[in-house]
Amino acid sequence: MMDWHQRSAAAALDALRTSADGLTGAEARRRLTEHGPNVLREGKRRTALGMLAGQFTDFMILVLLGAAVISGLIGDVVDTIAIIAIVVLNAVIGFVQEYRAERAMEALKAMAAPTATVLREGTTSVVPAAEIVPGDIVLLEAGRIAPADLRLLEAALLRLAEAPLTGESVPVEKTIAPLPEAALAVGDRKNMAFKGTTVTYGRGRGVVVATGMDTEFGRIATLLQEAEEVKTPLQRRLARFGQRLSLAVLAICAVVFAAGLARGEPPLLIFLTAVSLAVAAIPEALPAVVTISLALGARKLVGKKALVRKLPAVETLGSVTYICSDKTGTLTINRMRVEEWYCDGAVERAPASGGPWDELLLAMALSNDAGPDAAGTIVGDPTEAALYLAARDAGVEKPKEEPQFARAAELPFDSERKCMTTLHRHPAGGFISFTKGAVEAVLERSTEVLTSAGPREVRRHELIEVSERMAADGLRVLAVGLRRWAVLPASVSSESVERDLTLLGFVGIMDPPREEAREAVATCRAAGIVPVMITGDHALTARAIARRLGILDDDGAAVMTGPELAALPLEAFEERVRQVRVYARVAPEQKLKIVTALQDQGEFVAMTGDGVNDAPALKRADIGVAMGVTGTDVAKESSAMILLD
Repeated sequence: MMDWHQRSAAAALDALRTSADGLTGAEARRRLTEHGPNVLREGKRRTALGMLAGQFTDFMILVLLGAAVISGLIGDVVDTIAIIAIVVLNAVIGFVQEYRAERAMEALKAMAAPTATVLREGTTSVVPAAEIVPGDIVLLEAGRIAPADLRLLEAALLRLAEAPLTGESVPVEKTIAPLPEAALAVGDRKNMAFKGTTVTYGRGRGVVVATGMDTEFGRIATLLQEAEEVKTPLQRRLARFGQRLSLAVLAICAVVFAAGLARGEPPLLIFLTAVSLAVAAIPEALPAVVTISLALGARKLVGKKALVRKLPAVETLGSVTYICSDKTGTLTINRMRVEEWYCDGAVERAPASGGPWDELLLAMALSNDAGPDAAGTIVGDPTEAALYLAARDAGVEKPKEEPQFARAAELPFDSERKCMTTLHRHPAGGFISFTKGAVEAVLERSTEVLTSAGPREVRRHELIEVSERMAADGLRVLAVGLRRWAVLPASVSSESVERDLTLLGFVGIMDPPREEAREAVATCRAAGIVPVMITGDHALTARAIARRLGILDDDGAAVMTGPELAALPLEAFEERVRQVRVYARVAPEQKLKIVTALQDQGEFVAMTGDGVNDAPALKRADIGVAMGVTGTDVAKESSAMILLD
């Protein structure tokens, strides 16, 4: 992987031998021939006939087929028909399950953008995404899917949802400045846009640095194709049983045949007797009994909202020793929520009323672009939606307040200022502005703090300590301030508006744990199953969530980040894997590495997840469990079981 995020925009253009006006048509065609289409290529697919033939390669099945042939030769037609019927039924069930599992790559390909807007020879045109080549200049706008991996050249309030790659639902604010650190996780490469991610806000422009299987999305496709499904404990035990039984039967038949010959019995008669004994000793009904038992178990699980896609998974559930779970959407509710407040000199778990609290709640409701859609669902940026709901739950509703506080102007958020401001007409006359953003950004623009006793001076060190303690709990902390105006300033700019603010307080936001998740973790631990959290989120947030769920306590269990994991050889990691309970900022191939390391240590691993980034590990685990409501089609097609609720 090239270090595109470390290069400046100009250096990236030079390295790709292109310009800000894009490639010429002739050069684009030449590069398309050189690099190939911008599509996810499937490995050599097994044909339906190949899959069906593969069902007859199991040792126990071969033994049964041998028994059927011998039964036919000695004239026992009933046994022959019964054995063949059982083998064919078993093969059909196995074929159907394997054929369905092959659809994961098709689901992955369906997530690609069909077309892209490019700049070629200075002219904008829409082309099929498959014809995008390295060096193309791609234009991005809200609602579009990035058609390839891009080094951004321009980012105007640009945010992209990178959940397919990182599993994290909060859109990422993009910049164009080069990033100095080499080993950055995908979610931290903020000057890049990746294939398959969606623009949620703003617009941008980028140069294509990778297409097709060379993209981050392509790497997941490769992992998905290369990930080997492991046999379940039951399948392994049945295979061993079949081998041992066959050897025992052959040995007994040999003894019977030798004894008969020693007694002077006719060779043909004693041979047929030995063969009949062998056929009788083979438990031809065993595959059918196992299949029916597993099917009954699968039927019971459906009643508990768990759909079994692969029958052996029913038995595997009882053998699991480790559960590796994705965080966002699995252990958490996948929705940002205000969890903590700081106002009027105190940190609270719920808002109060009166004085600065009323101003803070009003600011949260009005300085906000989130709102209800036709169905009443709050839509918009996840952070703004959380503020909107928190204010509404406290009795301050945006639709009721907006007519009195009509918005007059605004300064949108950008990553350099790290804040946003809206200006509103005040019903008592004049105007009021609300500014919200990063704590440091709002503090340096504030001259006083509002309390119930009136304004007081800003004690910066004290306030920073409060925000750091909130952040240590895994919260994303925002500061909110206001300013009153008799008339609007002549120029609505950051320099004129975002200064001399009155600080109202802080709000701490996070995607909180599900209520039922803590109980589930406790049940697992009581049953001797070790829960492990794997997330693309930051280590601080992951640690806080893990503590609240009971996954992480003070027993010496470790937290490991993706860069730390990448630096460890598999052998060294396997020595530590049983001590780690939380993995943060990990890539899809690292999730696969974690599952493999645990399996190499003799553990039976369940993997739960809902995103594209979870698919390779879901496929490799002893049992992969996908989320039915929030799960992507790729995750579902890679799993052995789907949780319907």
